[in-house]
Amino acid sequence: MNRMKLQKLSRVAQYLWLGLLFAFIAMPMLIIVWFSFDANRYPGIPWGGFSLQWHRAILEDEMVLGALVNTLVVAISTAVISTALGFAAAYLDYRYRFRGKATMAMLIAIPPAIPATVLGMAMLAFLSRIGMLGKLESIIACHAVIATSFSMAIIRLRLNELGADLEQAAWNMGASPIVGLTHVVLPFCKSSLIASFFLAAAVSFDEFMIAWFVGGMNETLPVRILNLLQGQVSPKINAIGTLVLLVSVVLVMLAQRFMGVRAGRPAAMSA
Repeated sequence: MNRMKLQKLSRVAQYLWLGLLFAFIAMPMLIIVWFSFDANRYPGIPWGGFSLQWHRAILEDEMVLGALVNTLVVAISTAVISTALGFAAAYLDYRYRFRGKATMAMLIAIPPAIPATVLGMAMLAFLSRIGMLGKLESIIACHAVIATSFSMAIIRLRLNELGADLEQAAWNMGASPIVGLTHVVLPFCKSSLIASFFLAAAVSFDEFMIAWFVGGMNETLPVRILNLLQGQVSPKINAIGTLVLLVSVVLVMLAQRFMGVRAGRPAAMSA
């Protein structure tokens, strides 16, 4: 009986600790959301009352709306390109053996590990030499370099669950490699491809340092926030931050949802 009580107390203590840790991590984000609805121009205590004026203000700001459009274009394009490249890299790593395979995987995994400032400066120097600096396509290409690492990791985990002989069985039954890829491998990886798309979009939607280095006059929402911070402090910053936070959380939750589908399917099939 005492042992059961100790286990219950231990579980309660663990949940309490996790709750406090989550509150510590989430508190800055919650404060931004809280003050985005504050009627006061400058955040402070006491609260000035509930107001949507700063949210309406960003909807009337042409520069913010332009940055939002740029951010959506970059995020969707990055997600498509990263998912396609991530699948190609993951399938190549899964199906074939070749010299330099480990080097390829290492090179794909390196970009997210490099500090964003260093990576941004390197991309700035490279793009300026080839005449691609200051274009929306430059931001997409640079974001795809980072997001492809995450896409490959997610899809490669799913391919680990694909039986080694399943695709070969399709070949033995007369299917061409292309048919085997499109009718066996791609349907099997459907959930991880969708998860990769949403996660890559979230990575691109949040990123600001590289976009600031290579985007020139093409601002994304995070870059717009940075530029607003460099001038007079504007209450619109909290409203923009709330929008970015909301979209990012939704994208990550969708990615997690489809990753959960991937993880849960074998158990359901075995049952």
